[in-house]
Amino acid sequence: MSLSPAWLDELRARTLLSGLIGKSVKLQRAGREWKACCPFHNEKSPSFTVNDDKGFYHCFGCGAHGDAIRWMTDQRGLPFIDAVKELAQAAGLDVPQQDPRAREKAERASTLHDVMAQAEAWYVEQLGRAEGAHARAYLQKRGISEALARTFRIGFAPDSRTGLRSALKEIGDEKMVECGLLIQPEEGKRDPYDRFRGRLMIPIRDARGRTIAFGGRILGEGEPKYLNSPETVLFDKGRTLFNLDRAAAASRKADRVIVVEGYMDVIALAGAGIDEAVAPLGTALTEGQLERLWRLDPRPILCFDGDGAGQKASVRAIGRALPFLEPGRTLRFLTLPQGQDPDDLIRTGGRAAMEALLETPEPLVDRLWRHEEAALPLDTPEARAGLKQRLAEHSRAIADKDVSHQYFQEFRQRVDEKFAPQRREWPPRGGAGGAGGNGGGFRPRKVQDKRGNWVAAPAPPLPGTHAVNRSGVGPIEARAILAGLVRLPDSIGAHAEPLSHLHFADPAMDRVRSALVEAAWRGEALEGDGISTILLRVGAIDLLQKAGRANGLAFSFQRGDADPERARRDLGEVIDVMLKRSELDAQIAAVNASFRNGSDGHGWEEAMEEQQHLQRERLETERRLSELREQAEL
Repeated sequence: MSLSPAWLDELRARTLLSGLIGKSVKLQRAGREWKACCPFHNEKSPSFTVNDDKGFYHCFGCGAHGDAIRWMTDQRGLPFIDAVKELAQAAGLDVPQQDPRAREKAERASTLHDVMAQAEAWYVEQLGRAEGAHARAYLQKRGISEALARTFRIGFAPDSRTGLRSALKEIGDEKMVECGLLIQPEEGKRDPYDRFRGRLMIPIRDARGRTIAFGGRILGEGEPKYLNSPETVLFDKGRTLFNLDRAAAASRKADRVIVVEGYMDVIALAGAGIDEAVAPLGTALTEGQLERLWRLDPRPILCFDGDGAGQKASVRAIGRALPFLEPGRTLRFLTLPQGQDPDDLIRTGGRAAMEALLETPEPLVDRLWRHEEAALPLDTPEARAGLKQRLAEHSRAIADKDVSHQYFQEFRQRVDEKFAPQRREWPPRGGAGGAGGNGGGFRPRKVQDKRGNWVAAPAPPLPGTHAVNRSGVGPIEARAILAGLVRLPDSIGAHAEPLSHLHFADPAMDRVRSALVEAAWRGEALEGDGISTILLRVGAIDLLQKAGRANGLAFSFQRGDADPERARRDLGEVIDVMLKRSELDAQIAAVNASFRNGSDGHGWEEAMEEQQHLQRERLETERRLSELREQAEL
């Protein structure tokens, strides 16, 4: 089919836009235009205008804008070609001819739509007969009123192998088999029989409201509980959402679309006045269904049961969605109380209970973090590295580079906050001895403050105590580490964990460190020209020219003639030792601060012992760094 611009212009010219929009929106004349409260967002005073002369609508509140075709795709949720066909039919305009095969398929589909409409009418009729009494009782038990059943055209299939076949015998078996209403035995010699028997029948419609399939709910014992039509010329299960035809318009007014797990959840929400809900058809959300959802709302809310199956379904949906995330296009999640589904919640708490949960849906990034954080114990370095790896893989799955980078940065920040080294406060609160005695602890000497009060005098730091280097690793050592990483790029990924917690004093070198760690987390190529690309990206291509034996430093990993395995081992140890030194500096600073601030004297002896212990460990790190430098000279 070829739709030329001239033909589309003719279609627009033959369509009275105010008449089209006025079918679902109350318009008021305003001079040469029409005005109304916008159907795309909630408002109390009209800001939505329709101009028939210019052939477009516009909302000054939310910016919605378009012509007749855009109205059909955005407000009605129709695919473009379906919107064109419906407008052309109303305007008496012939759609350009398709190729013979496509035309034949369209004609056959049109005929099959009629078959499905007749089947739906027969099922609805059976629900009202005597044989449908137990089906009506089931609806009443589920809280589904007669009016709600009529809205969704719910019917009943009697427990008979030939009930529908006999009722629609004039249609013929072939078309009914093609629609999925009858089952043709494989041997082909036996007569076909009704697919749906003894089931509550729920029509599945396309975006234009035409019945294309059925979902049958068994009323007694048996499996499967729900039986869907097979895929047919009309029914593409992976691209269809139950209640899409009704939810499309409702979602524009509610400014949201809700995805629930089943038919009954959708119907229950509609009974409570929440019409913007849809459901996949018994399987995990597909890419095609996600695209349809995003066409209605860039942030649909996925509502899953609180049980394990519901949580697994949410994770599967995230996996499907990640590659297609874009700026502004995401998913949100709502977890129901354990053991409840939307139907249960509505029956026990009404609409208010559901709306209370819908007010604060969980962002996709939070749901994914929560899942991975709880997936496995995180009590070992290997487990924490595994968490980082899984989060990095999720970030890399996002095709949009900017969104991928934002997820990577967000996950990295959360990991850093969760596993940041814990610092001890000295002196300990509530130390031994109480307010009246020393309790066996050391009592410091007293001095008078400016007001004449006697207070504990702060003890001076021990000789040789290092205050924390708040600006980070010094430039000489930082340059040595960067030189080693550039020479041995496979070490970046191996030591990304401790490197992410180091901080270099020189801002330019710290940017290089951060860029190398992020590249490793994203899985970028670091061999060959990979490092040069990263250095060029952060403007540091000439930064490492002075690396090597600068100022007497000569670790093995700075030497081109060193054994590669030894160089890798030494580089890893230097990184670990420097991180340990930074942590010790922070702990020593905390102890020293307790002395400077003064205290009531309790716990000072323990604090001084801790200070000495930390200082010994600090000296040990310096000794080990010296050994690594000396060994490199051998």
